[in-house]
Amino acid sequence: MKKVMLSILLAGVASATFAQKSEVAEAKKAWNMYQLTSRAGQQPIAKQLEALNTAIKHTDAAIADAKSKEMPEAWSYRALLTSSAALVDTVNIQGADANVKLAQDAITKGKTVDVKGSEKENFQQAEANVANAIRNIGVLSYQKKDYKTAYEKFVQSTQLNPQDTAMYLNAGIAARNMEDYPKMAEQYKKAIALNYPQSSTLYEEMISTQLAKQKDTTAAIALIDEAKAKFPENISFITSETQIYLQKGDVDKAEQTLTKLVAKEPNNASFQSALGNVYLQQALKLQGDLNKIDVKKVKEYTAAKTKRDGLVEKSIPYFKKALEVDPKNVTALENLKTIYTFKNDTKSYNDVKARLDAIGQK
Repeated sequence: MKKVMLSILLAGVASATFAQKSEVAEAKKAWNMYQLTSRAGQQPIAKQLEALNTAIKHTDAAIADAKSKEMPEAWSYRALLTSSAALVDTVNIQGADANVKLAQDAITKGKTVDVKGSEKENFQQAEANVANAIRNIGVLSYQKKDYKTAYEKFVQSTQLNPQDTAMYLNAGIAARNMEDYPKMAEQYKKAIALNYPQSSTLYEEMISTQLAKQKDTTAAIALIDEAKAKFPENISFITSETQIYLQKGDVDKAEQTLTKLVAKEPNNASFQSALGNVYLQQALKLQGDLNKIDVKKVKEYTAAKTKRDGLVEKSIPYFKKALEVDPKNVTALENLKTIYTFKNDTKSYNDVKARLDAIGQK
């Protein structure tokens, strides 16, 4: 009886091991079939998921067994199947995310048992699927206005691929929609550090956000300094800086900043125009103050008017110099048009307007 029992026990163990190996074989067969049908585009998403989920059940059984769970193929095909399910499922975000986690676990465990590297290519394919699935979940979440999940998934994508500037950008945009501006700036700066092609635009947005949303001129100036160092020819940063100084009432600082730039690069039309704009903006502010003065206060009114006119005249040479360097400098032309309107100088106004019309500016 002992021999019989032993024989039955051994047969039972052998049978169980064979059964679990069969589960791996079934998962592998299902994967091969899935590749054929999915590549040919013969199955809708629901059918693909049905086939994948059925195959995943085979890997559930395989990894539950003490022996077959040490087989690299049990984990590699589990990783392939679950990562593919995550990638295919564009309807159930939670389901896709759950399969991402299963795939990541399978990849981690599988690599520890695949000491010979026999399943290396399958794990690499599964990793690529996982990366793409996470990106998809981020995009789908964003489209559903679930910006928090979108942000998390885009950040997760950057962790998998630290050189992917598009995902840093996406994470920053999702953070912006959450109105989490520090996180927006954090992600934008990571894209900039990787030489994102539109880095200057990202700086412009961060600076605008600091001023309009966060009301932090100190932080904005710090960003402007960074931006000017990287993009010294971008006039928008210089303009923003001078506008900050003007709004703070620090006219001297604005003038000082631009005067240095003009002295350094006298043939830079943008710098010439920006310095002219400093004086013109002061004149326009004085005009607003002038309108509030009682005309009976002749002395006060005359003094303000004289100062305003002096600033207007002071601005004109800089705009004209800008046009000597760049005859199509729209900023300089627009400002001169404003000045000539103010001065009732019809001839000069018409000349400037004709030049603007010629370059398509109305």
